[in-house]
Amino acid sequence: MGITLARIDNRLLHGIVATQWAGRSGAQRIMIIDDGVANNELTKASMKLARPTGMAISIITLEKALNNFKAGKYEDHNVFVIVKSPVTLESLSEAGVKIPELVVGGTTHPDESVHSVKLYQRAYATDREIEAYKVLKGNGTKIYAQYVPADSVVNLDEFLR
Repeated sequence: MGITLARIDNRLLHGIVATQWAGRSGAQRIMIIDDGVANNELTKASMKLARPTGMAISIITLEKALNNFKAGKYEDHNVFVIVKSPVTLESLSEAGVKIPELVVGGTTHPDESVHSVKLYQRAYATDREIEAYKVLKGNGTKIYAQYVPADSVVNLDEFLR
């Protein structure tokens, strides 16, 4: 057991993720890994309110996530991980955490001063993020884009060569 599904979403936990992706993940726990949210009590409290009934939730920093996975804290249940950037998941993967599947949801268009590519209609990636996706794919993660489960899967292989 461990991570069953990871999702990139600039809004982290919101209605679509809570009502459509959480159930599809087959997880018992939602884990939001984001240093900014984990260190902001108001934002953290509002994210906890969006937790689907019956699921545990963790809102933690990357450092805490790395320590918890290393300590085997999540070996006895399934986890649905939500992050804003693939760079966060790259850190987990490089530390030996298996991420079998990654769905790219909505991301914001970066600042005009940063080069980015449009992955599909709702997602962009900087050059650094493309490199992180490549590392994840090289470590065995299946990566695709899909905003809601009812949408067609968008293959991202052309960006990950």
